[in-house]
Amino acid sequence: MMSVESTIRRVNGGAAKLSVAPLEDTSTFKNRAYTALKEVIVSLNIYDQPSEVRLDERQLAQSLGVSRTPVREAMAQLEREGFVHSVPRRGIYVVRKTRREVIEMIQVWAALESLAARLITVHATDEEIGRLRQMFASFDEGGGPHAKLDEYSEVNIQFHQTIIAMGGNGILVNLAENLFTHMRMIRRKTIGEENRADRSIQDHLAIIQALEARDTDAAEVLVRNHALGLADHVARYADYLE
Repeated sequence: MMSVESTIRRVNGGAAKLSVAPLEDTSTFKNRAYTALKEVIVSLNIYDQPSEVRLDERQLAQSLGVSRTPVREAMAQLEREGFVHSVPRRGIYVVRKTRREVIEMIQVWAALESLAARLITVHATDEEIGRLRQMFASFDEGGGPHAKLDEYSEVNIQFHQTIIAMGGNGILVNLAENLFTHMRMIRRKTIGEENRADRSIQDHLAIIQALEARDTDAAEVLVRNHALGLADHVARYADYLE
């Protein structure tokens, strides 16, 4: 996956202006514009933004070094996937999910990830499961996850993506892909709230222990309850969501 650098500059009384790097390979304009814009949107930390983020097709096309047509096509695909929405006579904005929508996404994710955990206990190798534990080795010392919160946030996200992938079910992976992209944005926001990082690593280690023991029922329940704990947190504390 290519790396895309992005920044937000506030102009015209606080309006957000998105800056992206030009595309180096222009062989498939629509696909590459889609990938670049999606990466930028995910990197925005949209739930930390003080106001709506409006996307300017002309400015984005200039930044990417392409015409407006592939940008417009990419925007249409992103709108179908729920990442942006168009407002007549106003423009295109990055979507901020409502509290209800976020909770519903987490509930669906809980079902998918718990099924993946069940499949892991049946099909994954000991070596694959062992790599899950290795992800958290660097947080055993030096103040735990709070001391390296940004790093832990990324490992946390990687852990959940790996659980889905290790289930070995292609349809499950495809179902979870776009859902997790939305989840990634809310996980990044919530991991530093209400001591969630400390509770998160404890939950992860318990999940890994159940997977290592091939305890199918326990692994499934622990993964599901971990996800639903995030839903409960959003319901209680996410006042920044409508």
